[in-house]
Amino acid sequence: MEGTYHPDLEDSMLAETICSAVSVAGLGIAAITAYRKRFLSAARIAAYSLVPIGLVMTGAVEWLVDTAFSPVAWAGFGVLGAAWLLFLSTRAVERRRGGRKVTAGGAEPGAVAPASSSPSRAVTAKPQTGATPAGDDFSDIEAILKKHGI
Repeated sequence: MEGTYHPDLEDSMLAETICSAVSVAGLGIAAITAYRKRFLSAARIAAYSLVPIGLVMTGAVEWLVDTAFSPVAWAGFGVLGAAWLLFLSTRAVERRRGGRKVTAGGAEPGAVAPASSSPSRAVTAKPQTGATPAGDDFSDIEAILKKHGI
């Protein structure tokens, strides 16, 4: 049907033209860089400049154009965004609670293993050779742990 308007076809042709122009410009910059004897940079620039034309050839650009002008696709992105926000908010609440699990009876911590009746070995203080007493060695660590509620 000649003379009919196809907005999807014109949009994809515009996107393909832009990608082709970007690739040609990138290859030109790569050629100038290679002329200046910077071959590693020229090869890297050429690799980056071939990506847009490769996307056109694989059909990814056409898919992107169809997605960009589709209200259903945008609604899908909205649903994905809402799911992402729900996930992040549940993670934030979980961190704020400190990893406690809420049981049916209320917010009580889970079961804890019973403490042993006696230590397995006796802990003795090692003689200190420095000027700090034995109690000051772990005071800063204890302060950090108390600050974090551990």
